[in-house]
Amino acid sequence: MNIVLAPDGPLHAGATLARYHLWGEDPANRLADGALLRVLRRHGRLVPYEVRPTGSVDDARLMVRIARARDAATGEAVAAEVRQIFGLAFDLSGFYRMAKGDPVLAALVEPLYGMRPTLAPTPLEMLVGSISAQQVNLQFAFACRARLVRRYGMPVALGRHTVWAFPEAATLARARLREFRVMKFSHRKGEYIRDLARAVVSGRLDLDALAAAPSEVVIERLTRERGLGRWTADWFLARCLGRGDVCPAGDLGVRRAFEHFYGRARTRSEEAIRRRARAWGEHQSLAIHYLLAGMRLERRAAGGGA
Repeated sequence: MNIVLAPDGPLHAGATLARYHLWGEDPANRLADGALLRVLRRHGRLVPYEVRPTGSVDDARLMVRIARARDAATGEAVAAEVRQIFGLAFDLSGFYRMAKGDPVLAALVEPLYGMRPTLAPTPLEMLVGSISAQQVNLQFAFACRARLVRRYGMPVALGRHTVWAFPEAATLARARLREFRVMKFSHRKGEYIRDLARAVVSGRLDLDALAAAPSEVVIERLTRERGLGRWTADWFLARCLGRGDVCPAGDLGVRRAFEHFYGRARTRSEEAIRRRARAWGEHQSLAIHYLLAGMRLERRAAGGGA
């Protein structure tokens, strides 16, 4: 089955998918031969597919090829996941209009034109990734997460490549803590991931129901779980649920970006950052992602890494 998706507004696919290779390989979201390779879990079946971007930034198309689609519902499920991954729901044109009134953001639009925040395909994937990234650099976090995906996920052949289906909650719930240590997770992070998976399996944490809940309810519910704090909840709202009016002010990278672009190197409190971000309204998340990408651009221009 083949599907063609047309974004509403510009799309720079390379910039949008950069997070899947900047800090290391992601076996569940592979970039190969100009395409994104992924496996959808649907009703106990594994559905591999590839997404190949074509066209210019202002006339982009996403060519989706689904290897084992049997019905229209499966095609719709894959299309929904692709829209999530490529951030197609974001109002990029509206953000650019808003950015004209902010000199910092206005200067970032041209070099980052068409970049959309990629959203986590599933809530479990997002939260496991967030736990992996706590208090370590992103390269190490990606390496640990890749080991977890390969150990507990399911490899699927797609053409001449192999892509892994992200592990199911039930599989992670049965994992032994010493297995997490072998993958270089700390003992505590192994506990957090396993406890999260057990909460999902038992029904105590209904991740799908959170998608329809108000942001304050999502924050309150997630932060009840061990290992999930406000930092994780904010990024879950921004990078999984796609909420535009979210500013993860507790993130070190976000604080550094604000200090660099707006603070004249002065340290700002989380509350001060949130107050500043509220001026962007429903475009806060987009603004944050552009500031973070702007910092990466400056580091590369100065000869630094990602």
